[in-house]
Amino acid sequence: MTASRAVELEGHIIDSGMMQTCFGLIMDMGGSFEVEQFDIGRHETDRSYALLTVEGEDNDHLQSIIHELHQNGANPVDPKDATFEPAPADKVVPTGFYSTTNHPTDIRYDGEWLPVEHIEMDCAVVVETETGEPQAHTKVLNAIEEGDLVVTGNAGIRVKPPERPRGQEGAFGFMQGGISSERPSESTIAKVAEAIEKTKREGGDVLAVCGPALIHSGAREDLARLVGDGYIDMLSIGNGFAVHDIERDLYGTSLGMDTESLDHPRKGHKHHIYAISEIIRAGGIEEAVVEGVVESGVMYECVQNGVPYVIAGSIRDDGPLPGAITDAIEAQNAIREQAHQADLVLMLSTLLHSVAVGNCLPSTTRTVCVDINPATVTQLLDRGSAQAVGMVTDIGTFVPILAEHLFDER
Repeated sequence: MTASRAVELEGHIIDSGMMQTCFGLIMDMGGSFEVEQFDIGRHETDRSYALLTVEGEDNDHLQSIIHELHQNGANPVDPKDATFEPAPADKVVPTGFYSTTNHPTDIRYDGEWLPVEHIEMDCAVVVETETGEPQAHTKVLNAIEEGDLVVTGNAGIRVKPPERPRGQEGAFGFMQGGISSERPSESTIAKVAEAIEKTKREGGDVLAVCGPALIHSGAREDLARLVGDGYIDMLSIGNGFAVHDIERDLYGTSLGMDTESLDHPRKGHKHHIYAISEIIRAGGIEEAVVEGVVESGVMYECVQNGVPYVIAGSIRDDGPLPGAITDAIEAQNAIREQAHQADLVLMLSTLLHSVAVGNCLPSTTRTVCVDINPATVTQLLDRGSAQAVGMVTDIGTFVPILAEHLFDER
């Protein structure tokens, strides 16, 4: 016996590709649909509206289709309150809990829509009423506490994917999810610089997620200057980045290679472990800067200018440096705090670390991803963000040109 339900799409559903995506999902999943109403926005700023009746083979089939449509911004026209169940134990969610996307989300509670705070993907939604006013926010599974009121099922949930209206201009207008190795890099980097300037003028925070390749490629001094001049507000890195930045200061090499002459000095392969030893001897990075052991570089500028950084360790790290967070959950929480604060994120030549940060970002956060590998850029930007740009280029070229544009604009 077939089952049907009415859903609606509203906003820039044509330019965003939302309507085409929903049509495709229904057909791919073996369902059918009828367009009952379709109002097209006639101007660039006008919003469109579509009312669909979706049909499935039975109620379970229909619900599976509705679930996928819901993830892409199609919502039932007859919203009901969300369903809730208390968490049975710490770190245990109820069966059938709602797993979030990274898109702005509302849940319906007692007839009212509540915005879900700190939205990020793959989390549970918890509602708290202790303050009198109900509030909804995300929680990662390991943070769930027994008794937390957790949203279950798909009823009473409204997802709003970012839209891509026509005629979007200004400093952020170029961030439309595009990825190209053939795009004129000079003009794109100039627009990235403009976006950073605008973010800073508006009082926003810029987070840089950096990999060791940035140091190896010779872009260290330019990134350090960006930190020192206030263009970077937070740094999210791994142990390797910090080690090679400090190695460059102490021994003039990065991973044993002179980044200017490309020579490999005798015993240069030991420099990274020597650098770690010197920082441990000093008591930490901050202490090494204060004592004059470290006198230049990105970490030096962070300490000198009070720029906070998170060093998330991994199982492959040498040392690690004092201050590296070796507990994975603790590192995730530190990264999550940065991600929630960031208004613009620069992902600079590091796949795994950028994925970790990206998992904590809402789809509305502006993101710039730069890597020499096209697959890396595609993977990082394929997250449903409407305000993102990817560049397939050498990080050693990108950072100096970006710095040149920013400093020239002063």
